[in-house]
Amino acid sequence: MHAAGPVFSSRDFKPRALAVRKQEVGLTTSLCIPARDEAATIGRIVEIARRQLMEAVPLLDEILVIDDHSKDATAEVAAAAGARVVHSADVLPDAGPGSGKGDAIWKSLSASTGDLVAWVDGDITDFGPRFVTGLFGPLLTSPSVQFVKGFYRRPGGGRASSGGRVTELVARPLIARLFPALSGIVQPLAGEYAGRRTVLEALPIVCGWGVDLALVVDVVARHGLPALAQVDLGTRRHRHRPLEELSPQAMAILTTALRRAGIPEREAARLVLFDGDHHGHEVLVEVGERPPLRTLAAYPTRDELTA
Repeated sequence: MHAAGPVFSSRDFKPRALAVRKQEVGLTTSLCIPARDEAATIGRIVEIARRQLMEAVPLLDEILVIDDHSKDATAEVAAAAGARVVHSADVLPDAGPGSGKGDAIWKSLSASTGDLVAWVDGDITDFGPRFVTGLFGPLLTSPSVQFVKGFYRRPGGGRASSGGRVTELVARPLIARLFPALSGIVQPLAGEYAGRRTVLEALPIVCGWGVDLALVVDVVARHGLPALAQVDLGTRRHRHRPLEELSPQAMAILTTALRRAGIPEREAARLVLFDGDHHGHEVLVEVGERPPLRTLAAYPTRDELTA
């Protein structure tokens, strides 16, 4: 693999040893799960994390589910499984409305309390402790690492190291052209990553689908490639989106990459899609950005977060 910083395997880290290390270095941890209509999968994720990484060993201090306007029972299922559930609309309301995955990431960072914060998607069907130990391991054992990006194998998805359709057709070519130093990132759009709060709260957060790529670009721009670690999380099974839902995601990633490369968009991201009868309709794609949390007067201080 064309390296872009240190590379680890989730097999390198054991929960109990990491819990001991966490106590030694005096850090706290939060697992955040942004979720919209994930009632079918969120309960199992929370239950496994709580039982194996909070009760069996004290690795996790907090499991936070940010419910992003779900229409199903996501919030109720997550709470019953043992998560602290926060509704996105209730977080930093004075900052104004927002939407998209990145907005949920920004709000979960604000609402969480850990010195180290990890995110996993809420649609993982084969979730296991390896997702959490793999993400927190490099941060707890390598002080120079500031941000950890996961990668994994996708059963039935072709090459073992391949990303999804948007990764291979959009993100990877954009990175090769605009950010060649990041070409060693195995899965730049993976939703599993972790970082140090002091680093994350100083970064702007893209509201929509561009958040995963923007975080990688921004961390490296500020802290250099050695600060970015990658970790092999094994296999990952999740819900696959139909092709028509991927065009807005691709547009958001394209806009984010161009913006980070210094090529600002001239207007809002508007995309025309066509149905089976060739009727076109316009879609507005979320490409706004939230400011660094540290710049907000309403953002709680560390004393308030841990009170």
